[in-house]
Amino acid sequence: MSRVFAYCRVSTADQHPENQVREIKAAGFDISARRVVTEHISGSTAASERPQFAKLLERIEEGDVLVVGKLDRLGRSAMDVRSTVDKLAAMGVRVHCLALGGADLTSPAGRMTMGVLNAVAEFERDLLIERTNSGLQRARAEGRKLGRPSALSEAQQTEVVRKLDSGATLYALAQEYRVDRRSIRRARDNAIRGQQPLKYL
Repeated sequence: MSRVFAYCRVSTADQHPENQVREIKAAGFDISARRVVTEHISGSTAASERPQFAKLLERIEEGDVLVVGKLDRLGRSAMDVRSTVDKLAAMGVRVHCLALGGADLTSPAGRMTMGVLNAVAEFERDLLIERTNSGLQRARAEGRKLGRPSALSEAQQTEVVRKLDSGATLYALAQEYRVDRRSIRRARDNAIRGQQPLKYL
């Protein structure tokens, strides 16, 4: 006889997995308390790296059923979810997701749903990359400086370059301007790229 397990994950300590447990039971899945696996861990952590999920994989067997409230309980991305579902399917475990109408993700229909979700996720990722690149190109065209602002003003950078040219050390200037040596080095490198003549090169 198939055993039914529930995996309920929340991201922070002030969240409670009990709501997920209630939803699963309300959907008609009869789960004993000892087969409810809860975990407080960020969704950005891959399923394979979650301690409680790893323990669940050691307990669950062929013919068993795993129920989750939403797909993101299983993984950090569509690809991660797909990998987790494939692993469970290879073990002979059926995976049901309430958010998808309780569909068994290891069935042909479930696999098709996973394929569609993966395609949508990839499409959204491509759109995000495209929007980001367009925004960067527009900012460059408008003459805006990209990246982290310098710890030194333009006037200070000019002073630093002049003092380096006069023999001051990176360390001494970092102390004087209360910045790290990388900021002084960056001012020097910017001067080099600007083809400003420097004696210390």
